[in-house]
Amino acid sequence: MDFKSLLTFLSNLQENNHKEWFDANKKPYEALRKQWIEFVSGMIIEVGKFDKDIANLEAKNCIFRINRDVRFSADKSPYKNNFGMSLSKGGKKAEFCGYYFHVQPNGCFLAGGAYAPMPDKLAAIRQEIDYNGEEFKAIIDDKTFKKHFKKLTGDALQRPPKGYEADNPMIDFIKHKSFLAEYKLTNEDLLKKDFAKKVVEVFSAMQPLNEFLNRAISQG
Repeated sequence: MDFKSLLTFLSNLQENNHKEWFDANKKPYEALRKQWIEFVSGMIIEVGKFDKDIANLEAKNCIFRINRDVRFSADKSPYKNNFGMSLSKGGKKAEFCGYYFHVQPNGCFLAGGAYAPMPDKLAAIRQEIDYNGEEFKAIIDDKTFKKHFKKLTGDALQRPPKGYEADNPMIDFIKHKSFLAEYKLTNEDLLKKDFAKKVVEVFSAMQPLNEFLNRAISQG
């Protein structure tokens, strides 16, 4: 994947976010999209080696359209200024946790875990953390997890959710509304020769968290 050309294209798109410019640059976009699909296909193979739920995904079901849905947005810019990849059981539209890669000039990152799960899934995750707190804490305290993500992130309630007491030993995690492992990237990171290997390394460090959360989601 020629990430240098991709970042340049996205930067130019951000400055010229209109149909006339995009139509004039359709061929470069299509070439980059083809490369992106090949990159995602490679990631599916590599991630599938340590997460069997990913192994049989198709790249086309794990990437996003460049066109924005502007129907309910004040911003009527027709195109996204990013490329995204989401690898999760059932594809990008499924409710399961997975592995996300966001490419945007000066805003690249890798992420995993549960982002704003639906109320029933959130309740199931909280219950799983309550019932299996030691297992959950071992995952986020693991040295490999801490090396890459430092800590679990995501919006959280100020007060305990209904049904949980403030003195619950896992309450700080139960109050979360999202359960995320985030790894920020610089533009320069994407240009390194071993970048694809780094992505796989970071995703591998997310796998135990995703497995725990998906177990809860499957029961929710």
